[in-house]
Amino acid sequence: MHHNEQQRALVLFSGGQDSTTCLAWALKRFAHVETVGFDYGQRHNVEMSCRAPVLEKLPPLLGNDHGALGDDHVVDAGVLGALSDTALTRDAEIRMTDSGSPSTFVPGRNILFLTLAAAIAYRRSIRNIVLGVCETDYSGYPDCRDDTIKAMQAALNLGMETDFVLHTPLMWIDKADTWSMAEEIGGEAFINLIREETHTCYLGERDIRHEWGYGCGTCPACELRMRGYEKFRSGKQS
Repeated sequence: MHHNEQQRALVLFSGGQDSTTCLAWALKRFAHVETVGFDYGQRHNVEMSCRAPVLEKLPPLLGNDHGALGDDHVVDAGVLGALSDTALTRDAEIRMTDSGSPSTFVPGRNILFLTLAAAIAYRRSIRNIVLGVCETDYSGYPDCRDDTIKAMQAALNLGMETDFVLHTPLMWIDKADTWSMAEEIGGEAFINLIREETHTCYLGERDIRHEWGYGCGTCPACELRMRGYEKFRSGKQS
């Protein structure tokens, strides 16, 4: 994998497994990569504290063939927490709602994040925006779908009269494939970085260590990560 010397990218980086994988993906493809994180009062805010160790440890792990890691932007998106009565922003049960979406769905979250990221990218003369949404192996969020991202790309380009490209490297792969992608990019060292430093658990549980990383082990995010890791490991043994 060789980065494009002419291009710059902005990665929506939460400190979780998916966005960390996307950050490594971007560093292998673009000459200059910046990151943006959003603090919106999420229950699993521990993700935000995981960002710094990943940003520090990832570039050396990738060896010499990667782009430069530039500025990290942290945006206060607390208005989402104020507007959203969800299980990610309140102490509420994680369950399926009458609308068919899980109670962890924060309405408008990815739409707002992409709008804010695009505003930063516009100001920083960055054309490529990378995010870790996935339609294959996700928790039922309508704003993770490919159609939503394509519509957002069209709207942002019309509204800012520019030519952003929204990259979603995980869109059509499952969690096991995401682990495999990480291994392909950075080997076992990157797998270990994801296990030790990233965070996915909705409950923000950071005291319990599993083979696949830290988390409660029972919330939907932990179950996806755990099943993906087990499938990834069993696939390597077969």
